[in-house]
Amino acid sequence: MVLQTLGRRINAAVTDLTRSNNVDEEAFNSMLKEISNALIAADVNVKLVQSLRKDIKGTVKFSELPEKANKKRIIQQAVFDRLVALVDPHAEAFKPKKGRSQVFMMVGLQGHGKTTTCTKVARHYQQRGFKSCLVCADTFRAGAYDQLKQNATKAKIPYYGDLTQTDPAVVAAEGVARFKKDKFEIIIVDTSGRHRQEQDLFDEMSQIQAAISPDQTIMVLDGTIGQAAEGQARAFKVTADFGAMIITKTDGEAAGGGAISAVAATNTPIIFLGTGEHNLDLERFSPRPFISKLLGYGDMSGLMEHVQAMTRDSKGAQASLKHIQEGIFTLRDLRENITNIMKMGPLSKVAGMIPGMSNMMSGMDEADSSAKLKRMIYIFDSMTAKELDSDGKILVQQPTRMTRIAHGSGTSVREVEELLTQHKMMANMAKSVGGNKKNMQRAQAMMQGGNKQQQMAAMQKRMQAMGGMPGGGGGGGGLGDMMKMMQQMGGGGGGGGGMPGMPGMGGMDFNAMMQQMGGMMGGGGRGRGR
Repeated sequence: MVLQTLGRRINAAVTDLTRSNNVDEEAFNSMLKEISNALIAADVNVKLVQSLRKDIKGTVKFSELPEKANKKRIIQQAVFDRLVALVDPHAEAFKPKKGRSQVFMMVGLQGHGKTTTCTKVARHYQQRGFKSCLVCADTFRAGAYDQLKQNATKAKIPYYGDLTQTDPAVVAAEGVARFKKDKFEIIIVDTSGRHRQEQDLFDEMSQIQAAISPDQTIMVLDGTIGQAAEGQARAFKVTADFGAMIITKTDGEAAGGGAISAVAATNTPIIFLGTGEHNLDLERFSPRPFISKLLGYGDMSGLMEHVQAMTRDSKGAQASLKHIQEGIFTLRDLRENITNIMKMGPLSKVAGMIPGMSNMMSGMDEADSSAKLKRMIYIFDSMTAKELDSDGKILVQQPTRMTRIAHGSGTSVREVEELLTQHKMMANMAKSVGGNKKNMQRAQAMMQGGNKQQQMAAMQKRMQAMGGMPGGGGGGGGLGDMMKMMQQMGGGGGGGGGMPGMPGMGGMDFNAMMQQMGGMMGGGGRGRGR
């Protein structure tokens, strides 16, 4: 993906520091220098890089850190948070609502993937229950209507265009009026582009905006054009005042830092990333998950949303939700998960969302990644039903089983061990989700009925039985401790929270996470792994 090289360089710089036996200010400055060089090489604006370096130094304040402070963790979190701030303009994009018509107007230069992106966005909302449609207001480019017609037909999305009308504002107004009459909820208008910023293009955009009064104007920006992205974004912002951006062609190897500069220059949020030519190659953009994935921490929220969209009508999704709620994740669950991943498009893109998986597949091309997952399936297929329905401990306790599985699958014992490590990582996450849900249910039960003193006494006893705060030292806390516990169980940990080594998981809403994880495992519920 775009910025993949940047992610590897930053991750390597941080990892080298955290693995060092002596974390001093010299090593810290060396890490900052490598991160700065990586950002500049990726076409990020030099002023932004200087600001980021200054902010990290200001956050860490190396000379003021207590002697017993976990310097490695503080530095890692500071780098992560400042990178998030780099792509987060703290501006809310328009959020469509069901039950009313909303018009999106797409703008951008020719060749940036605007027409293809229109279909992707329409399909994205269609999969989420919105009634979507397309309007072709591009009367300048030959073949624009035919391209949109072909894409819309393939995606089974209604469309409108007029080959006899040359005024794009008239076509746009007619199409929007027709679809509003038919109660369509998402109306996406594709407009003309040019090879460069021309006054004719800007005049045309203003006329179309006046004719259709869009709820949101979205700029489609090529992620491979480098530092020119910032200038283009500024010019379009002045004329069209777009409220969001979609970055396309992020599946290539270009530097891509210009898109980051465009966010800062226009204070406009990115809402989607185009990751390929197919209609499903569109990812929702969110700053924290994006940086988490970039640095190799994975993007579980993005993965769960992707899987949920594909398994929305699957009966196995409900059974899987119950399985996760119980904190159970067997080897069979992992097999079903990987099988689903293989159905979800480019493996390199999906694997990057899974914690640990991106490192396992680093340096591999698409064919290598596919072969890696297939070999994992071969390993599962060489297991007995008892082994598949277990938590993997039986294989560790009886190494001869691993040898047998390796021989039967044509793989090595080392590959079997790697698979078990991957399973353990995901099982721990499932266990954490299940345990937190049970704790939340107990807390809610205690707050129902009885007087307040009895409720508080019962809560304190429960906290003592649980061993106090997660990671803390013993129970017996008062109201403040109880609120902290509830906050942690609810996922409101903020920027510094999250799983150890995975800063991007902090601040995730617990209930939303439970719902998202419902569709993640394709065939859960068969065994408890005990």
